[in-house]
Amino acid sequence: MATEDKNRATAAAILPLVGGAANVSSIAHCMTRLRLSLHDRLLVQDEALKAVPAVMGVVDDDTYQIVLGPGTVARVTPEFEKLVEEGRVSEPAPAPSPADPSTPLTAEELAAQGAEMKAARKAKNATPFKLFLRRIANIFVPLIPALIGCGIIAGLNGLLVNLEWLPSVTPALAAMASGFMALIAVFVGYNTAKEFGGTPILGGAVAAIIVFPGVADIEAFGQKLSPGQGGVLGALGAAVLAVYVEKWCRRWVPEALDVLVTPTLTVLISGLVTIFGLMYVAGEVSTAIGTFADWLLSNGGAGAGLVLGGFFLPLVMLGLHQALIPIHTTLIEQQGYTVLLPILAMAGAGQVGAAIAVYFRLPRNESIRKTIKSALPAGFLGVGEPLIYGVSLPLGRPFVTACVGGAFGGAFIGFFNQLGDAVGSTAIGPSGWALFPLLDGNHGLGATIAIYAGGLLVGYLAGFVATYFFGFSKDLLTEFNVSQEPSASPAAETSPAPATAAAGPDALAKEPAGV
Repeated sequence: MATEDKNRATAAAILPLVGGAANVSSIAHCMTRLRLSLHDRLLVQDEALKAVPAVMGVVDDDTYQIVLGPGTVARVTPEFEKLVEEGRVSEPAPAPSPADPSTPLTAEELAAQGAEMKAARKAKNATPFKLFLRRIANIFVPLIPALIGCGIIAGLNGLLVNLEWLPSVTPALAAMASGFMALIAVFVGYNTAKEFGGTPILGGAVAAIIVFPGVADIEAFGQKLSPGQGGVLGALGAAVLAVYVEKWCRRWVPEALDVLVTPTLTVLISGLVTIFGLMYVAGEVSTAIGTFADWLLSNGGAGAGLVLGGFFLPLVMLGLHQALIPIHTTLIEQQGYTVLLPILAMAGAGQVGAAIAVYFRLPRNESIRKTIKSALPAGFLGVGEPLIYGVSLPLGRPFVTACVGGAFGGAFIGFFNQLGDAVGSTAIGPSGWALFPLLDGNHGLGATIAIYAGGLLVGYLAGFVATYFFGFSKDLLTEFNVSQEPSASPAAETSPAPATAAAGPDALAKEPAGV
């Protein structure tokens, strides 16, 4: 089957299982997930979706998210959008699939428990602050492909320079790698205005002031400004201000003058505030972020790495990890790489180690073992959702012990940072093995790769050991270490044990997520 036909077939398989075209109100995608806003969540057939070959898992958040993996999601989404447009007018919405309470507790149901638990937490914790963080994420996530591409080119260019190969080509590669970063403030301003309900190009125009070379001739707070001062934080603030100025103008400027007056006042007022205020303030904040990150790892070392690696997954569960995106971007702007991402990536290593331990601890549960085998390759590449929501989170204790694995891996990398061997990433988004092409540091690529690989191995091993020996209570092990073949169904129907087991992992899994 041709690749295009395969992607369309995947989209065609997904569409009826989310309630059809009439049930889809908006479509978007990130690095790994197709994100859908749905009119009626009850029309979604979760179990049937998880059975679609290309689907790695589902997550019920503020949007309904179908995990397809990097690369695949970018190809399936356009096909899905076409099918929705084609079917919106005439397609009736299918009835929801009824749940069967007597079904044995399989890996699919275990994954459903994980998604339900996460959805309940999100509904309970949808605070204005977290909604604001999601908006911030929506601004930066579309920039990730460019960050990755330019980051890999920068790494290749650095390797060629160090080896003194192709000297006539390396300046061109340097231009390709640096061009986007030189203008990233403009893209941030554009996306910010779009996200906050303004005219995107006006947000980009105001943010462009920050990177304009002529600002070097301007003095603010007794100091000469520097092109790029304030970086992405300044661009973010400038664009938000532009949105509010524009909305004020739309309310008060007569319609006959709107096309002339509104854009002029928006750029003029926001530009003056940006030049004589925001650039200086945002520049100070950006410098403080870089200084603090360096101080934290230089002085905290293993302890800082342990905390960051151990608590990253709970932060993800609470949605607070989105606050780190502008911090990563700021560090990449200042230093060329972010030292935080390799440490946070150890959380995924802990998940992989924990999943392997679950595989060996449940030799009779064919269903869960099959889920782990299919999800492990993605887990090694840094796509952890299938393992988190399909295995460790609904089981409870394995989620906690996976965090322990992440803590040990983070401590390993943090220790070397304290010794002066910085390990960083030139882009955000990838994790696990997929981060290797983006690694950078201050002591050569070989040492950087070796330290990161050592951290992954420590995370795998610590996650495995912690889960194998401490990840299961006797009751949990007794309940789940049974065959999930259909022949076991009568016993499951006559025993109340599955309901108890479902409640047990649910209670355990809620604890780390509420930290």
